[in-house]
Amino acid sequence: MAGQGNAAPVIIKRKKVVQGGGHHGGAWKVAYADFVTAMMAFFMLMWLLNATTEKQRKGIADYFNPTIPVNRVSGGGDGAFGGDSTFTENTLAQNGTGATAAHPTESAQARGESGNAEAEGGATADNEALAEVEQALTAKGGESMTMERLLRHVVTRITDEGLVVEIFDLEDAPLFAMETATPTAVTKEIAMLLSDVLGLATNEIAVNGHVRSYPVTLRQDPTWDLSTQRAQVLRELLEHHKLPTNRIARVTGHANRKPATADPTALRNNRIEIVLLRRNR
Repeated sequence: MAGQGNAAPVIIKRKKVVQGGGHHGGAWKVAYADFVTAMMAFFMLMWLLNATTEKQRKGIADYFNPTIPVNRVSGGGDGAFGGDSTFTENTLAQNGTGATAAHPTESAQARGESGNAEAEGGATADNEALAEVEQALTAKGGESMTMERLLRHVVTRITDEGLVVEIFDLEDAPLFAMETATPTAVTKEIAMLLSDVLGLATNEIAVNGHVRSYPVTLRQDPTWDLSTQRAQVLRELLEHHKLPTNRIARVTGHANRKPATADPTALRNNRIEIVLLRRNR
């Protein structure tokens, strides 16, 4: 026992082994993924702005912000989902002749419903004619690079007045010589294209001239005369390319009173509107 008193103490060392690649938190991965997604969306937006025409951009915007109702009567379905029932004639809004437009009764028809049906049939045929002209004009863009170049100047829209075909200035291709009513080669080519497409219908046509505002106040405002003269020139070009004269209902100059952009002095406000009028106008 005495000999063991000088024995060296036993020391036990415990080593803590740390495995590499431990958990450091994953919040940064979520943030990075959001950043990459945002950048991808940004670059797609930049690409779309550069690769599409104004009409195509408007179509994309309308797709994400629809303004056309699915069903004019109720919630967007058909049959039972459309809100119809055995009591439809008693519950739906009346159209002034004693019954709904969707399901008129015999008594309602005897009080004049057939006259409205004829009017609705004419409006439907008119809408089809306007849509046909618009589709024919849009289809021209796929024929050649020349047509694609011309259609950069053109946007269309259907309004209560009719089909509006709007042609406008571009920075690199104005429709008229600076501050004059002298048409450029682009305008003459567009007029020839429009006269061909407008020949698909027999509706009357209105020509409206618009110009941008001047950045300074002038002693004499030239915008009235200039917008009217440009509208008259386009009318003459359409007639020169065999559009019947009797289809021209009116030619109007609106000066700078109806700008197309928030900036009234922007070049985009230099434009001519050719309106294929509805037959009841």
